[in-house]
Amino acid sequence: MAGAWLDTLLDRSIIGGYTSLGYRLRSASWGSTALPRLDGRVVVITGATAGIGLAAAERFAALGADVRLLARSAERGEAARARIAERTGNTDVTVHICDLSIVASVQACAGELAGIVPQIDVLVNNAGVLTARRTMTREGVELTFATNVLGPFALTQALVPLMAGGGPSRVINVSSGGMYGQKLNVDELQMEHGTFDGVAAYARTKRAEVVLTEMWAEHLSGVGIVVHAMHPGWVDTPGVQSSLPRFRAITRPLLRTPEQGADTIVWLGAAHLPGESSGGFWHDRRRRPTHLVPWTRERPGDRERLWRECVRLSGRH
Repeated sequence: MAGAWLDTLLDRSIIGGYTSLGYRLRSASWGSTALPRLDGRVVVITGATAGIGLAAAERFAALGADVRLLARSAERGEAARARIAERTGNTDVTVHICDLSIVASVQACAGELAGIVPQIDVLVNNAGVLTARRTMTREGVELTFATNVLGPFALTQALVPLMAGGGPSRVINVSSGGMYGQKLNVDELQMEHGTFDGVAAYARTKRAEVVLTEMWAEHLSGVGIVVHAMHPGWVDTPGVQSSLPRFRAITRPLLRTPEQGADTIVWLGAAHLPGESSGGFWHDRRRRPTHLVPWTRERPGDRERLWRECVRLSGRH
């Protein structure tokens, strides 16, 4: 059994907590209790064509959910849909085209969903990007911020009417343990000044996701929606392979499988306990602190400034 003291020790050691070793030690204490079935529930997942998103989609489908895959590529989306249907026997899996870096695409996809499904029970904001160079989208927004923060913000805001009044519906934002090393810097959300650092930009957006999670928990309190963030640990995904090849080369024997990384996403979406609270930051089925050192805490007013900037850039009020 991984007691609280051992769990905390693993978490603070990073290597012990974020790797496959930590997952194996912790999961041994979870027992064999199966997650509740999700038959008739609608689950929407971004970034679901590979890695953690695909693994999560497959497990939600195995629980009987109506799974909606949001993908930039119709070809990759169809390949993911076919794989999930073949492996789970659940053919209630649908692909919707959505580029999370483009607000217009996000809003079009949300409108499409609104015309098809009467209720969304779980929204997983999983899609993310880490780039080596500062790149702008065709809407004039830095790509990392656009994909990791602005797109999920616009999608979540647009889908609130479809999630409100559920029992409760759940929003799950996939962050990263890398956010522990960064604070919210509202003056440099798009890293316009100085030398662009892709890893730092990614970590800052993951910090912003956690801040927005806590704000959504406040804003949506009482309307039947709970919002949680999580981080999956160090996972061997196509994104890590392409964006962090040196890191992967060093840590590969310790990296988690996508299925291990996706476990807490599915647990947050299906288990009873996460539905009883909101605004948490989770890793391996336990709630974690959002700050490990005092200098990563945001300044007074920074949260509201982040929210206002997301509203301004997304055009949604």
